[in-house]
Amino acid sequence: MPQPPSLQVLYEDADVVAINKPAGLASIPGRGEKVSVLEDLAAQLNLPCTGSDDPRLRIVHRLDKETSGVLLLAKNLPTQRALSEQFQNGTVQKEYLALVGGRAGGQAGQIKAAIGPHPTSRDRMAARKDGKPALTEWQMIEQFRHYTLLRCFPRTGRTHQIRVHLLSIGMPLAVDALYHPRTAGGLLLSSFKRDYRPTRGEDERPLISRLTLHAEKLSFSHPTKGPMTIEAPLPKDFRATLNQLRNHGR
Repeated sequence: MPQPPSLQVLYEDADVVAINKPAGLASIPGRGEKVSVLEDLAAQLNLPCTGSDDPRLRIVHRLDKETSGVLLLAKNLPTQRALSEQFQNGTVQKEYLALVGGRAGGQAGQIKAAIGPHPTSRDRMAARKDGKPALTEWQMIEQFRHYTLLRCFPRTGRTHQIRVHLLSIGMPLAVDALYHPRTAGGLLLSSFKRDYRPTRGEDERPLISRLTLHAEKLSFSHPTKGPMTIEAPLPKDFRATLNQLRNHGR
């Protein structure tokens, strides 16, 4: 059986490890997932991910399977508890890059809308008055003809929060098969390059075919080393998409 590609470790010490999670890999096992960050990283670092003895790889928070970026894990129970408490109390600062469809109505804004389960879809969440309070702030980074690059700051940690909030203000992620189904095929160069001509006899391949959301930065208090910020570089597909938009999408 071929070995999975090595995960990019952004930071590691005796208590924590942070990786740049690739899109398409679940954070933890479950719901039919055959592989996950927790299992793959445990094998890569030669650490267990089950049992009660330390050192052991322990999950602290999660990213959606199709989201890339900074994912933080603990190597012992006291660190896991300390970091989990920071996430629960909202003291962890999270920054995401989001490529959305449409144009921003200003340089910055905030979305304050409660989020709860979607009334008809088990897999989705929705902005609804009887949901849990949620707040996302955003800044416009770069404007294209039909798309916008935003930096998003989720101040709460609701499931699918950024995806639901951006959809609620008419700026859904440029690719999001769950919340924006007509984008399920990915983002095509032909959708914004005016003189695009496909190669004869070949189907056009999308520039990016997964969620256009990247967890760029995570700032937290390390249990023994104090304030720390970890940053994850953009993956190749996201970078290539932005380059094409800069060249042909303005």
